[in-house]
Amino acid sequence: MNVSIELTLLPLNNDFETAIKDFIIRLRASEFTLLENPMSTQIYGEYDSLMNFLNKEIKLAFDQQENIVVNLKMVKSDRSNYEPNF
Repeated sequence: MNVSIELTLLPLNNDFETAIKDFIIRLRASEFTLLENPMSTQIYGEYDSLMNFLNKEIKLAFDQQENIVVNLKMVKSDRSNYEPNF
C-alpha cells in the first residue's frame, strides 16, 4: 500500500534552521519521492518501508533537540503526481 505524508518539523528553540535543514537533507538522501515547499515536506512511498524510515528519522530529530514538534498528515495513496485543475 502506498501513502503520501506531509511533514512539518518545528524545533522550539532559536537555532531551528539547522535542525530543519539536517532533517530535510536526510529525507532527500532516502529512496523515497520527495516534494518540498516553504511550509512542509511531502514524502511518498510504500507504507511499511516509509514508516520504518520515518520512525528512525523522527527519533533521531527528537534525540538531537530538547523541544521539538512534528506535524504529520497521511493519505492512503500516492499523490506525488497530483496537479490542481483550477
